[in-house]
Amino acid sequence: MTDISVPQAIEAIYASLKADNEDLDIHIGALKAAMAREGVKEATFETAKLVQPNRQGRKLMQSYFRKKGVAIGFV
Repeated sequence: MTDISVPQAIEAIYASLKADNEDLDIHIGALKAAMAREGVKEATFETAKLVQPNRQGRKLMQSYFRKKGVAIGFV
């Protein structure tokens, strides 16, 4: 896998979420690597771009990413 930036990895995750979570774990791994490379502590997602933008959807996503070792926030 090529080195991608944090914003590119986040866009790939948005696309994966829209495609019924296809390859989501691969994209989370790429995001985790990009965050480590760039020294980013938390990835920020736009609520409006999420498939399920309500509180329950955000908390579910946050919990899943936490299990994968990635801290996320929402704007």
